[in-house]
Formats: sequence, C-alpha cells, structure tokens
Amino acid sequence: MKQLLSRLLPKSLRSDAVTIPVVRLQGAIMASASPMRQHLSLSSTAGVLEKAFSYSAPAVAISINSPGGSPVQSRLIYKRIRDLAKEKNRKVLVFVEDVAASGGYMIALAGDEIIADPSSIVGSIGVVSAGFGFQEMIGKIGVERRVHTSGRNKAILDPFQPEKKEDVKHLKSIQDELHEIFVGLVKERRGGRLVENDDLFTGLFWSGERGHALGLVDALGDMRSYLKSRYGEKTRLKLVSQPRGLFGRRVSLFGTEGRAEIAAAATAGLLQAAEEQALWRRYGL
Repeated sequence: MKQLLSRLLPKSLRSDAVTIPVVRLQGAIMASASPMRQHLSLSSTAGVLEKAFSYSAPAVAISINSPGGSPVQSRLIYKRIRDLAKEKNRKVLVFVEDVAASGGYMIALAGDEIIADPSSIVGSIGVVSAGFGFQEMIGKIGVERRVHTSGRNKAILDPFQPEKKEDVKHLKSIQDELHEIFVGLVKERRGGRLVENDDLFTGLFWSGERGHALGLVDALGDMRSYLKSRYGEKTRLKLVSQPRGLFGRRVSLFGTEGRAEIAAAATAGLLQAAEEQALWRRYGL
C-alpha cells in the first residue's frame, strides 16, 4: 500500500530513500522441526523469503549465521533464493555474521555478492558424518541386541553392532558424491573469483578476511554500512520476519494433549540442542 501511495504522489514529494528488505537466516540446518530451537529448513524459511522478494527494491539482503547441517535442506534453501531472485529480478546480497560454514556457506552461495565480517568464519566445503559405537557398552550392562531384517544391508552402520569395512566404504562413496555436488556449486557460483589453493575443498574453514583473499567472499564489512555506501545514506533496512506463536506454533496449554505435545517437544528439543551445539563448537562458537 505504501509503495502504491508513493507512486501516486508528485515526484517532488516522494522520498528518495531506498528500502532494502532484510532476512535473517540463523541456526543449524535441519530437516526436522524443533519448537524449542531455532533452526533452518526450506519449510521454516520459504514464507519469509517469499515475503522479502515481494518488496519493490533493488536488492534483498540476507544475513547468514549457520554452522551447517543437512546438505539437502541447505541446497533447497539455496535454490529457493536463486529461483526467487530470477523470478523477481532482484539482486541478492549475503552478509555473513559469526559463521557461514558447510551448509551455511552453501546457502551463502545464493548471493550475487557475499560480504563477511573480517572475524567471521567461512568455508568448510566438505561432508561429514558422525556417530557413536555402543556394541561394547551394551555387552557390559547385559543387553543383547536383536535385529531382524528382510534385506542383508538394512542394518548397515548399526551403532550397536561392530563397524564393517564395507559399510564404511559405502558411506564414504555417498559422501564423495555429495562433496562433488558441493564443490561444483562453489565453482559455478564463484567462478574465476576463486584463488587456486590445495586446501580450498578439503573441509578447512577460514576467517572472513582470509576467505576474502581466497575468493570465497567478495568484500569485508557489515550490512548497514555496506548498504548505505551502495544505495545512499538515506537507505533504510526493513527486517522481514514471520509472526510466530509460542514455541513457533499454536499449541494448547491446557488438557492432556497440550501437555503431552509440550513434553514431546521438550525432549526432541534437548536432542536437537546437543546436535546443534556439536555443529557450532566445530568452529569455536
């Protein structure tokens, strides 16, 4: 409505200030929802991205602070941003806060330009899988593991059974395929801006300043200063967000069903919190 009214006003009365919509993407990237934790997935970001790209503006600014997570959700978010940028003919400016690593950096690749704080963390272009082996523990506490399958590989990498070389080999082949997809995306988006470096695609990560030297980011700075220098001192930043209820959704606080939902959400939240903390701590955060 404001945009329509602005067009109806005489040119002499119109404001020459540029408004840039801003989207903040923060948290680990996970496919499953967690009412107790902030996380990123296509379902949790699609609405706010659609809203941001609906503004009549020369660009959409996206702030990223993520240690990575699900490679599938990372690529889906990346693709949705690029699809909207093409559909709406908008430039995308990505700003890195504390960290844009692994899947977080994959999302950052959706930017036509990537701007990072000199002290931020960028990179970690690789694929990782982690878990635990409990086979000795259950033996010590007198627990017998029973697994019945209708396919000889259905129980592959079972954490309660000894690890098999052929299982690890299969997992590694999948990781290599995912790594190639990631590397291909980096080369496609960054092109000739990348500097030749043997460690670039090994999973190492760097400071924003070093990432700039390697061609992983285009410039160093912060969102407000960068946008004002680009679009003028009168540039305004408009944070775009979605309204959220208690725990990010509507739940009843009364009755057995409401209490059960909250209890289940709390349990799931604790597990995801541990997983998310492990991701952040890889980068000293």
